[in-house]
Amino acid sequence: MIDNLPILSIIIWLPILAAVLVLFTGSDKNANYARGIAVVAAVANILLCIPLYLAFDNGSYNMQFTEDVLWINAYQTHYALGIDGISLIMVILTNFTGLLVVIAGCHSIKLRVAQYMAAFLTMQGMIVGVFCAMDAILFYVFWEGMLIPMYLSIGMWGSTNRSYASIKFFLFTFLGSVLMLIALLYLYNQTGTFMIQNFYGLPLNLTTQKWLFAAFLLAFAVKVPMWPVHTWLPDAHTEAPAGGSVVLAALMLKLGVYGFLRFSMPILPLACSALAWMMIVLSLIAIVYIGLIAIVQSDMKKLIAYSSIAHMGFATLGCFMVYDIVKHMSNLQDAYMSLEGAVIQMVAHAFGSGAMFLGVGLIAERFYNHSRLIKDYGGIANTMPIFAAFFMLFAMSNVGLPGTAGFVGEFMIVMSAFQAHFVVALFASLTLVLSASYTLWMYKRVFFGPVANQYVGEFKDISWTETVNYILLTIGVFVVGLYPQVIINVLRVTVAHLLLLSMPPEVTAGITPEQLFG
Repeated sequence: MIDNLPILSIIIWLPILAAVLVLFTGSDKNANYARGIAVVAAVANILLCIPLYLAFDNGSYNMQFTEDVLWINAYQTHYALGIDGISLIMVILTNFTGLLVVIAGCHSIKLRVAQYMAAFLTMQGMIVGVFCAMDAILFYVFWEGMLIPMYLSIGMWGSTNRSYASIKFFLFTFLGSVLMLIALLYLYNQTGTFMIQNFYGLPLNLTTQKWLFAAFLLAFAVKVPMWPVHTWLPDAHTEAPAGGSVVLAALMLKLGVYGFLRFSMPILPLACSALAWMMIVLSLIAIVYIGLIAIVQSDMKKLIAYSSIAHMGFATLGCFMVYDIVKHMSNLQDAYMSLEGAVIQMVAHAFGSGAMFLGVGLIAERFYNHSRLIKDYGGIANTMPIFAAFFMLFAMSNVGLPGTAGFVGEFMIVMSAFQAHFVVALFASLTLVLSASYTLWMYKRVFFGPVANQYVGEFKDISWTETVNYILLTIGVFVVGLYPQVIINVLRVTVAHLLLLSMPPEVTAGITPEQLFG
């Protein structure tokens, strides 16, 4: 039914078109029109994802729903779109998150409503474009384009130090991306095309691959973000509005890992194999060291921001642990489980961390001076019992409680690591202790600690719009936690094919994707 429709273009450009219409609503006198258009566009996009999921062929690793139009003839640049299993999951996650942000913004944003909705709708379309782009220049245009609305959202609706945070965010992410562009231009000179799949299997020597890996690493590591280029994230999260923090945590951090999966691993398998030890060490530093930093935070948003860095360390660990597993065990099945766990970890982190950022924004909005300091709260469970119950669930997902989304990906990655390298698995497992320490400590003090301020006693429980958001997030947490098969079925062939592309040829000779999970 949708094969003859440019379904991916519709999903990309519908929210951007809606953003233009929202801007035409003008001042805040017409704020309800802006909210209405934004909600309709967000709902339409998530509904379009349903036939996309149902029509997707789980048995094929080829790009599906493809669109290809020559864009710039002189450089053979194409407006080329398509999705595989990983892209499909990320497109659905992007539109789901976009709907949550728009619903939350309807209640929390009172000034410049049209501009706020337009910024986030544009950002949503650009991020979907990143996940769908099959041409490297188109990918780069979407990759850079999404920085502008995020920069504006932090700078216009952020907290006290929003100017500093927005400029720092932009400079870190933009400068890293310049090196990625240089790498893409080099690959174009080698192939005569910007089509990403034509870069796969390119015969490059190890030295060349290492230089290209370094260029991609700076772009993608900043986005994840990996230690030591993570310093922009706590500031951006702290100063961003709640919607901005949700998009950062649920989507933008995933773009860095997606870049490793789409570019570094399949294009530069020799460099990835040679430098996997470095990526594993950096991932473990993020998991352990950044987790320790999270424990000492007094600001709730900063605590969750550092928690995000630690949990995304699991995703990068799952990606690059595959090389260590194959080297020590020659076991592609365990490597496959590690890579699949990394993708599931990206999805799970979006639900847990995104929900917690929404929650912190919600209570800060109710506080008279919008404080996010843990010491200013206490006893919220007495005045907001429904909200306290929801937040507990998301905190448990952040900890990695079995049955919640946060458990599945971490379990798969740790189990895979144990097969090859006990020390790596041991350090990775420390996150279970560290995340429980800072998450439950924060929850206890904020929700059940002694009341530190009289204003907390005047809080009202969550409204129906906020309840809708949390119900949607709860469904996501339990679906991924109790029945991850809905994601695994889509990922199987794509992840297996990606793993074979990412290994040196002598390792994968004669092996088909089906043999990895059959």
